[in-house]
Amino acid sequence: MYRNQYDSEIVTFSPTGRIHQVEYAMEAVKQGGSGVALKSNKFAVVVSLKRSSSELGSYQKKLFVVDDHIGILISGLTADARVLCNYMRNESANYKYVYESDIRVERLVTKVADKSQVHTQRYGRRPYGVGLLVAGYDQLGAHIFQTCPSGNFYDYKAISIGSRSQSAKTYLEKNFEGFATCTLEQLILHGLRALRETIPNNDTGLNSKNVSIGVVGENYPFTLIEEEATLPYLNMLESDEPVEMQVN
Repeated sequence: MYRNQYDSEIVTFSPTGRIHQVEYAMEAVKQGGSGVALKSNKFAVVVSLKRSSSELGSYQKKLFVVDDHIGILISGLTADARVLCNYMRNESANYKYVYESDIRVERLVTKVADKSQVHTQRYGRRPYGVGLLVAGYDQLGAHIFQTCPSGNFYDYKAISIGSRSQSAKTYLEKNFEGFATCTLEQLILHGLRALRETIPNNDTGLNSKNVSIGVVGENYPFTLIEEEATLPYLNMLESDEPVEMQVN
């Protein structure tokens, strides 16, 4: 009964202690494109399912390179994601210029979370309608973080966001204990299997056009695997044979 009275301004709490504009932004993330992130001791992998607005349109990009050691997967409003991605690139470049070293992944994620939180408490602004899965590698090892429009962020061993993400989470929960010792190829295949769980039965499934893979790790800069380079992994989804790493 209170929703219509208290959902027009970001600075107003409802009588039940909720900020409806933040909840709407979180819903935009839930309705966004599906994505999976997981890590081992040496690598972090993100896998995204790209969407096409129509049969005549191209697939929207969901993975972005922030720096040599950090990349992001987005779910939600792409325009908002572009703003946050540019912010992360600037912060990373500034840190490298001042300190002559790469910024720690958690430090950069904290900056993004702080920036997002400001938009939940100032009049005349709205929350960013996008969630990020941040994959990175620094002196502390491989990392997977999730950021939310609310300003919260979480550290994960494996996580999925976007539409129908619960099916992917179920797969990850059943298999995550073995991720730490996985090879890079095994980790990618786990990500693809989890992503496949989010696709409705009447859909076309995973293919080289709608799948993007991002990989970062020890002595391995963040690399995008797209288009034809994804075919060896897609062909192996039902096989246990090892595959040689291929990148563009």
